[in-house]
Amino acid sequence: MAIDWEVEYNNRGRVPEHPQIFERWVRDGAAYRAEADKDGRAEIGLKFGASPRQTIDIFKPKAGGGHDQKDSPLALFIHGGYWKSLEPSSFSQMARGMNAHGVTVAVSGYDLAPQVSIAEIIRQTQAACLFLWRRFNKRIMVSGHSAGGHLAACMVATDWKTLDSGAPADLAPAGYAISGVFDLTPLIHLGNNVDFKLDEASARQSSPLFWNVERGRVFDAVVGGAESSEFLRQSKIMAEGWRGKGVETRYEAIPGLNHFNVCDPMLEADSAMTKRLVELCGKT
Repeated sequence: MAIDWEVEYNNRGRVPEHPQIFERWVRDGAAYRAEADKDGRAEIGLKFGASPRQTIDIFKPKAGGGHDQKDSPLALFIHGGYWKSLEPSSFSQMARGMNAHGVTVAVSGYDLAPQVSIAEIIRQTQAACLFLWRRFNKRIMVSGHSAGGHLAACMVATDWKTLDSGAPADLAPAGYAISGVFDLTPLIHLGNNVDFKLDEASARQSSPLFWNVERGRVFDAVVGGAESSEFLRQSKIMAEGWRGKGVETRYEAIPGLNHFNVCDPMLEADSAMTKRLVELCGKT
């Protein structure tokens, strides 16, 4: 049977309650920014590039409780939105769980398609990582959701020395991608490709599945168990493909969760997802 690409990649169509989820993200993000700002733990809107969307918000763990902010591990969360929508401010709350374990969490933005290409979004996210390196002098555990999962994988596979000779080659040695797309070639078949403007060559060039990646990196590909067969396949082939290149990978389909509530466990300090993210921070 032929694959219905539009159905497989139309997550909003699969989750009719997505507008309510998006509204909740906005509320939760605003609430967590207010909480962290009141505690003096937030730095909002730090510029790492020329355009208005190239900003980073930083959320530090609470002082005390056995957590030393100076020695805090550093994590980055990259938001999704099909590379063409949503705002970093809707995802401030993704720092909550890791902050509770003493991890400093940055949430980065980027310009959107069709104003820029996916390749340019990758470049901007690399610039965000280098900004964090220069600011904190720490390696980064990168995580992200949907398009952000794709970008997290790209960061793990980046040859950082080619971008900044002063950066460590393993600037992003560990990654955790939630519901990512790692082989972009199916997107050529979609109506959305009017925004992406991908052909076979450019799709492969922006697909981390096909990138060289250094042995010894660590990467988790996680997806909601209620997601489409294509999203399940994307995470599975990524874990299998990179494992064959010497990366320590994990694949997990979380039962019952869809494309938009699959990140919810990040808000809970004691969730299995948060505990794994903190464990991966220990790999940096």
